[in-house]
Amino acid sequence: MLKVWISAFRPRTLPLALSCIGMGAFMAAAHGVFNLTIVGLCVLTTLFLQILSNLANDYGDTIHGADSVHREGPKRAVQAGHITAEHMKKGMAAFSLLSLVSGLLLLWVSFGTEGLLYFLLFLVLGLAAIWAAINYTAGAKPYGYAGLGDISVFVFFGLVGVLGTYFLQAQQLEAEVILPALVCGFFATAVLNVNNIRDIKSDVLAGKRSLPVRMGPERARVYHLFLLAGGVLSALLYVLLNFYSVWQFLFVLAIPLVVINGLNVWRKQTSAELDPYLKQMAITTLLFVLLFGIGQVVG
Repeated sequence: MLKVWISAFRPRTLPLALSCIGMGAFMAAAHGVFNLTIVGLCVLTTLFLQILSNLANDYGDTIHGADSVHREGPKRAVQAGHITAEHMKKGMAAFSLLSLVSGLLLLWVSFGTEGLLYFLLFLVLGLAAIWAAINYTAGAKPYGYAGLGDISVFVFFGLVGVLGTYFLQAQQLEAEVILPALVCGFFATAVLNVNNIRDIKSDVLAGKRSLPVRMGPERARVYHLFLLAGGVLSALLYVLLNFYSVWQFLFVLAIPLVVINGLNVWRKQTSAELDPYLKQMAITTLLFVLLFGIGQVVG
């Protein structure tokens, strides 16, 4: 059962969750305000939220019909009968609680008793993140089935993840950090887009109106190229506007991996052919963030 639950956590998605925290941490380090304790708690809280989202997705897509015999991607735990729906709901409750406790500890370490206003603001953001993680597919009216998943991923894995991590350390926000946040937002949405292109057929049958279902597979692939280009151009623009060392262009080494993902998502047609590029894009995002962040700090 331990292996079953670990599989349900979907470890291959976790590098994506770490990317936005890493970007915020690197930006804080580049500005001289890095705090290891805060970053560690950000990582822990984000991992709990990502696992919560994965469990809710497993549960929600099964009860709403997206994970059915028609689904061509990897089988999920509830769909396959390895974990009952009731046990999955208990797992969701456990990780909701873990996310809340970890988040409260993070806010206490960051703001203490003096930053009550910021504490309350980030508490609202944290509760919104828990709500978003559950209701993407598991709510009574899951917003992922209405095609709003891309917006949620862009906001939480990009803007909130990066800017929030930076602010918790710096206690202020620099406008220029928005561009690195956009890098994570674009790339995280690209990961979701690969997933949704892969699942178009089963999503249509389940009434799940993801953006690729609404646009069709051809336009969804054009949209994918737009997301990849948006991430790379945001990184380039940040460096050009804040140039001080050639080291800042270190992220260019990861661009070939971005190109490989774009070309293969464009060319591959079957779900089995597309599936490996979901993991590849998640790892590419993490590597891109590492190279970009190291370049800013070393430079």
